[in-house]
Amino acid sequence: MSSKTKIVVLHMKEIIYTVIFAVLAIILILLLIFMFRPEHRSASKDNRIYTPGIYTSDITLNNTALEVEVTVDESHINSIRFTNLNESITTMYPFIEPAIEDIAEQVYKKQSLDNIQYSSDTPYTSQLIVQAIETALKKAGTTK
Repeated sequence: MSSKTKIVVLHMKEIIYTVIFAVLAIILILLLIFMFRPEHRSASKDNRIYTPGIYTSDITLNNTALEVEVTVDESHINSIRFTNLNESITTMYPFIEPAIEDIAEQVYKKQSLDNIQYSSDTPYTSQLIVQAIETALKKAGTTK
């Protein structure tokens, strides 16, 4: 009887290298799939707090209109400032700049208008500023 049996000799080192390279190839393919797959926007829309942009609101102080500008991205308040604050207004209302800086600092830390501490020097002006910021944030799409 003649059999055509072939004997294949595999070295253990070659088998181990082959398995390691196969595992690395699978990991690389999975990594590339996860990195370059299209993101699902529906989940990220649920996490949005604001519509990114610059929103404004007006304050009237003694027949002088001031515009409060609030800049937001999807989840953070980035900037709060007066856009048309000139020297005559700061002369008439010297505490207005420190008031908005104090409020802006608190809002940056908390990312919310809840529990804002008003300065004892300018409680009413601070309330007007907070109301203007709240109005601008409502335009941005938040309910806070």
